[in-house]
Amino acid sequence: MTISLQKIIALIITFFVCAVIFILSVVIGISARKIFAEYVKQNIEKQTAEIIRSISEQYVSSSDDFNMQGIDAIGMHYMHQGFFVSVKNNDDKMLWNIREMNSTDCALIVEEIQTRMKKELKTVGDFQKIAYPIQHNNENIASIVIESYGPFFYSEGEVRFIKTLNRIFAASGVLFALLSIMLSFFISNFLSKPVLDTADAAERIAQGDFSIRVPQKKRIKELARLSLSINDLALTLENGEQWQKRLSSDIAHELRTPLTALQGNIEGMLDGVFEASEKRLTVCKDEIERLTNLVSDLNQLSLLEKENLILKKTDFDLAELLQAVTEEFTLLASEKGLHITTRTESAPLHADYEKLKQVFINLFSNAIKYTDNGDITVTLKAEKNNYHYKISVRDTGIGIPEADLPHIFERFYRTDKSRNRGTGGTGIGLTVVLSIVKAHGGTVCVENQKERGTVFTVFL
Repeated sequence: MTISLQKIIALIITFFVCAVIFILSVVIGISARKIFAEYVKQNIEKQTAEIIRSISEQYVSSSDDFNMQGIDAIGMHYMHQGFFVSVKNNDDKMLWNIREMNSTDCALIVEEIQTRMKKELKTVGDFQKIAYPIQHNNENIASIVIESYGPFFYSEGEVRFIKTLNRIFAASGVLFALLSIMLSFFISNFLSKPVLDTADAAERIAQGDFSIRVPQKKRIKELARLSLSINDLALTLENGEQWQKRLSSDIAHELRTPLTALQGNIEGMLDGVFEASEKRLTVCKDEIERLTNLVSDLNQLSLLEKENLILKKTDFDLAELLQAVTEEFTLLASEKGLHITTRTESAPLHADYEKLKQVFINLFSNAIKYTDNGDITVTLKAEKNNYHYKISVRDTGIGIPEADLPHIFERFYRTDKSRNRGTGGTGIGLTVVLSIVKAHGGTVCVENQKERGTVFTVFL
C-alpha cells in the first residue's frame, strides 16, 4: 500500500502541531493552576488575617468582654465564604461557635466545599482547625479557632473561573488543531505540487516528450534544484535527439557527394562512356579514402562527445607537447614557405597527453592549410584568472568571415567560399578540438581579421 507525499507531509505537520499544542496546553494549564492556587492561598491568608483583626476589634476593654453581636455578624459573613469561626477564652471555654449558632448552614457549606474540592477538582484535603491568639496590650486575652478546608480551597466563583479557563484551553486547542490541519494541507500541497509536477514531467520525458519544462520554485532551494535538474535532463535529451537527427542528416549529406562521384565514375566505365584509366581509378580511390577518413573522424567524434569520455591523465610539460607538434609540422610548413614560431615557457600539466596532442595537431593543420604565406605563431602563457594556461595559435591566412565564426565548431561546418571540400577536410576537426578541451574543463575561442589571419586560443 502506498501513500501520497501530500498526505505524509500533512499527517506529519498535523501530528507535530497537535503534539506541540497538547504539550503547551498541559504546561500552561499546570502553570496557570499553580499560579492561581498560590493566589488563592495568599487570599486565604489575607482573609484569615482579616478575621483575626475583625474579631480582635470586638473586644471591649472596659467590660473585659466581647461584643457578641459583632462577632455573630463577622462569623456569619465568613461562614458563607468557607471559614467556621469559634472564640475561646484563656480557660479554653467556648465563648462563641458558628457551628453551634448555625449548624444546618454549616453542614451544607461543608458538604458543598468537600464536593467541590474532592469530586469536581479531584484534590486531596480535609477540614482543619488552626488557633490564633487575641492580644490586648501585648497580653493574650482569648483565642480564635478558624476551621477551613486545607491546605486551601476554592470558592464557587473561583471554581467557575477554573472551569472557564479549562474550557478556553480546550476550545483553543481544538481551534489550533483545526487550523493546523488546514495549514498542513496548505503546506503539503505547496511542497508536494512541485514534486508532482516534476514526476509528471519525468513521465513525459520517459515517453519521449523532451520539450517539457518544470516551473522553478526559486524560493525553495531544494525544489529549485530538483526542477533545474529535470529541466537540464530534458534539455540534454532534447539536444541529444536533435544531435542524432542532425548527425544523420549531416552524414547523409557528407556521404552523398563521394558516393555520387564513385557511382558516376564506375557506371561510366561499365557503360563504356569512360575508359578505365589510371586517372579514373585514382579519382575513385581518392573518394574511397575520403569516405574512410570521414568514417574514422565520425568514430573519433562519437567517442569524444560521450559524457563518460575517459581521459588517461599523466603529468607532463605542455611546452614540450607544443614543441613536439611543431617539429611534426615543420617540414609541411616549409614546403609552403611558412615559418612556425613558438614562444613558450615551462607549463606542468596533469592531463591526457595524446588527446591534447590531437587538439594542437588539428589547430596546426588548419593554420597551415589555410595560410599561403607568412608565419604561424604559437604562444603559451600562464593564466592568472580561471584557468592555468593560455595557448594561442595565430596564422596569417585567409581568415574566417564574421558570419561564420559562431558556427565553425559545429560538425561538418565549412565556410562557403574558401574552406570547402577542395581542401580535403571533413568539417569535424574543430568539433574534435572543442570536445577534447571541454573534457579537460577548458574552453576554446576564435577571433580573426579577415584577410589577416585567425587566432585560436585554448584555455586549460
